[in-house]
Amino acid sequence: MSNIDEILKYFPINLYNVLKNTFDSNRQIEENIQEIRIRIGKPIILKLRQADVLVQYIITQTEILQTLEKMCENSIYSYKNQICEGFITIKGGHRIGITGTAVVENEKVINLKYITSLNIRIARQILNCSEKILGQIIDKENDTIYNTLIVSPPGKGKTTILRDTIRKISNGIEEISFRGRNCCVVDERGEIAAMYRGVPQNDIGIRTDVIENISKAKGMKMLIRSMAPEVIACDEIGSKEDVQAIRRSYIIWS
Repeated sequence: MSNIDEILKYFPINLYNVLKNTFDSNRQIEENIQEIRIRIGKPIILKLRQADVLVQYIITQTEILQTLEKMCENSIYSYKNQICEGFITIKGGHRIGITGTAVVENEKVINLKYITSLNIRIARQILNCSEKILGQIIDKENDTIYNTLIVSPPGKGKTTILRDTIRKISNGIEEISFRGRNCCVVDERGEIAAMYRGVPQNDIGIRTDVIENISKAKGMKMLIRSMAPEVIACDEIGSKEDVQAIRRSYIIWS
């Protein structure tokens, strides 16, 4: 099943048919699609690498809710913590951005109601896409890897490159006599390994262990104590707490 087929199954029948016909009529759209944005009372917007495609179908609130319910496996309550962060991650590692009316209590979002739009970001695994940067990550002289931070604007492939880098380091690289390392991944948002019922949907290597849906600080601490990692990887460093967790882990690990 292709990435698009995986996603289309979540849409109500009318919306499914419109999108399916759009993709079938132009294969370039499927090959270049990055996001599907649906907003109440607005046309569908398909974001491609270089352009947007407007699909003249007006979205209803019922279709938004039906789509979200399916993505939450008919149990929105069980995804409440993720929804309060503004997104959920579904099978395949696809991230669904969510907007609506925030319910705030003690300066913390405790719920989102009146959901108004969904942004489906299509995840793609591209094997060997990290080959051009591995020379800057692997310290061949000391048979180890450098502490590495991958930086780019949103939507430019950071997670895709990180995922393939983990796979390479985990498996080992025979061409340069680099042995595989025990890798641990703190997959806080479920986008790296794309775990589904405990099984990674993406290839992240034979020596890789994953803990998901947990903060980086707690996840790193647990993995260091229990799995003796040689490499720890995580995605989206975005807060002081994330930075502090990395610093603490480096000190303990060293």
